[in-house]
Amino acid sequence: MFSNDSRSTTVKAWDPLVRVFHWSLVFFFLLAFATEDDWMSLHVWAGYAVAMLIGFRLLWGVIGTRTARFLTFVKPPRTAMRHLGAMLSRKAPHYLGHNPAAAMMVVALLGSISLVAFSGLILIAAEGQGPLAGTFFASIGGEAMEEVHEFFANFTLLLVFAHVAGVVVSSLLEGENLVRAMITGRKKARPTWADVNPERRVGQ
Repeated sequence: MFSNDSRSTTVKAWDPLVRVFHWSLVFFFLLAFATEDDWMSLHVWAGYAVAMLIGFRLLWGVIGTRTARFLTFVKPPRTAMRHLGAMLSRKAPHYLGHNPAAAMMVVALLGSISLVAFSGLILIAAEGQGPLAGTFFASIGGEAMEEVHEFFANFTLLLVFAHVAGVVVSSLLEGENLVRAMITGRKKARPTWADVNPERRVGQ
């Protein structure tokens, strides 16, 4: 299904911090989701890890490497929809970083997971734990907040499934193993990239 590119025919796309963040977030979110009922202490610590990872990604999205910065890949929803249509017709341009459709999913996931983490911090603050204990937020924890927390956890899991499906479809349509790219940090070398100066030679 995918070609076996050598290093000489690939170009650096993702820096190590983005890749470590990505797979760490996958691990700790799934760990928190799986331990919600029976292993509350582990659930809370996994939630702390998720919150710190999100905080890092938001910061790195401002000061990080080019393909990590939000300003370089976040586009209006209309642009993302156009890109999806172009992908289905196999006429979509290639992006070194996130394409507009993938960027929309990144924003949705970060937003949803942030709400999961924040609502979780409010819940434990109501029990006198965590960084929000003793603040205004401790007074708004309760059943309603538990429902908010559970809703966004389930919604995030739904987004994860949609993200995985999108990665598979994009990999097939674009001839790029995106899972491998997020592991190695490298993508196939292309003559041009839609998100890179066309005059810049691929691989530099």
